[in-house]
Amino acid sequence: MITKFDSLFAGHIDMENAGYAGTPVNDRRFPNEDLAGVFDKAQAMAQLMDRVGYNAFWMAEHHFQHEGYECIPNVLMAALHLAHVTKRLKIGCGFNITPMWHPLRLAEDFATADLLTKGRTVFGVGRGYHSREVETFGAPIIDQNANRELFEEQVEILFKSFNSESFSHKGKHYTLPPEVPYRGYQLKELTLVPRPVNRPVECWQPVVSASARGLDFMVRHNIKGAVGGGAATMQGGPIQAYKDAAARAGKEWKLGENLMVGVHGYIGKTREEAVRRLVPLYEEHVKMFAPLGFVPGLTPDQVAAVARRGGWDAAGVPKVEHFMGLGSWFAGTPDDLVVFLKGIEEKYPGMEHINFSSPLTTPTDVMVEQFQVVAEEVMPHFRGSSVHAAAAK
Repeated sequence: MITKFDSLFAGHIDMENAGYAGTPVNDRRFPNEDLAGVFDKAQAMAQLMDRVGYNAFWMAEHHFQHEGYECIPNVLMAALHLAHVTKRLKIGCGFNITPMWHPLRLAEDFATADLLTKGRTVFGVGRGYHSREVETFGAPIIDQNANRELFEEQVEILFKSFNSESFSHKGKHYTLPPEVPYRGYQLKELTLVPRPVNRPVECWQPVVSASARGLDFMVRHNIKGAVGGGAATMQGGPIQAYKDAAARAGKEWKLGENLMVGVHGYIGKTREEAVRRLVPLYEEHVKMFAPLGFVPGLTPDQVAAVARRGGWDAAGVPKVEHFMGLGSWFAGTPDDLVVFLKGIEEKYPGMEHINFSSPLTTPTDVMVEQFQVVAEEVMPHFRGSSVHAAAAK
């Protein structure tokens, strides 16, 4: 039963020339004052979401993106600030890319943010996908097996440090603590100082490949999953697989329990208006993510086409209506969105969270307007989600 509405902001700046005819991704470069503007943008969204009853505002950790798409390098620092200018909104780490951190430094930083925000920071971990980011910080990503191996050991350490009064760890990549003399004794254990206020720590992770190994690991650590939309979601692939992983661990979870579905979309007064406004935003998304393998179904020739200005139709690049049909993108009226989400709710009765987000390059004023419309015209149709929105009017 859907009761919580969230949104994800990966950190894009407002930019012109969005769409297939606009500036190619690799040619985009912005001055520092534009890139730094994402923090004011995040604050405007978080404060509006706080007023109208959203559950959580998620931000993504990314680095070195002079192209202007994902410009928040430290989610925990941003979360601390946003918690100070809001009253009840949770601030989600969507996600801290664990291979780019020392696990104990990440554990300390999260625990500090958790305490200073009085438990309003939500933890999240991810393996990463930008080679420019992960490899620059000295961790593997091109070698996916090495990346997963490192990530899993790091997460083991994170939860040991959160949940144990004292701990030690010996693995392939880390020996913690090192066995060194310290003030007259041999060091054998460590204590994380401080530890988080809420234990066990609520933790989320993106569900991408939905492999049995990855899902079993998540269930073993009670990690909740953020699932993208699309055909696999609508057919229940990763959602059923997550439930099956829970069953293998002896846990009887409802279909959709401990999961959140993400939907990119645009709400308009008519469906036609919404589609028209969504098209350039969708096209900019494809320009950014197709070369990284995150737009399913594209051929190599189509991926090459999106890197250039124009020529998409000749290459047969799918239009947004194609992905709307698969369920990963939405365009329509508030009533259309209610029907869409009711379908998800009916299919996945255990699911409480929906993450409805504006696509890359959506301007600040439009994003704020979209959140307001969802709060006033969509959230009241879902049990429990209308309480804060009604109080905010």
